[in-house]
Formats: sequence, C-alpha cells, structure tokens
Amino acid sequence: MTLSTLQSIFAVNVALLIQEINQQGFTCTLGEAYRTAEQARWNAERGIGIADSQHCRRLAIDLNLFKDGVYCTTTEAHKPFGEYWESLNTLNRWGGRFNDGNHYEMQQA
Repeated sequence: MTLSTLQSIFAVNVALLIQEINQQGFTCTLGEAYRTAEQARWNAERGIGIADSQHCRRLAIDLNLFKDGVYCTTTEAHKPFGEYWESLNTLNRWGGRFNDGNHYEMQQA
C-alpha cells in the first residue's frame, strides 16, 4: 500500500474518531499532526518522542480532549477513544498503549 493511500485512510479514520468524540459529549482540538525529521530527532534527544515518528509520515495526530470546556489531560480520559480508534483499522495504534494517551497513529503495512 502506498504512503498516500495510507494517509488517505488515516484522514478518514481521524474524521470518524472526531465524530465519535463529539457523539460521546466531548470536544477536541487538533494537536501536532506533522513533525519534521529534524523535530523528531530533537524530541528524541530530549526524551520526549522518537526519531522515527509516524508524525513525520503524516500518519499520526495528537488530539486535545475537552469535556464541558475542561481540558482532559489523562490517558484514562482518552481510553474509550483509543479503543475506538484501534477498532477502525488493524493498522491503527493508540498512544495510550505506550504512555502517550492523546496520540493516535497508523502503522505502515
């Protein structure tokens, strides 16, 4: 599968995820969706990310979750949405599985 095909599927899955978030009475804003290779390396050097980030391929997004206007910062708050995300596609992986609760990504096939 080509990268552009994966990116298209990823975009549709993100749209479905945002709809699910809204249907459950939450709202969200978009966090980081693209990261340069230089930024990924810089983050990795400081222990706040990995050098081979799916953000660099436009296959990852961080979502800022809100309930009644309150920012939900815990991984636990994202858990139902992480599970929903993983149910959409076998390539989808939720960051809560590796201590990054607001991170949603698609692995390359």
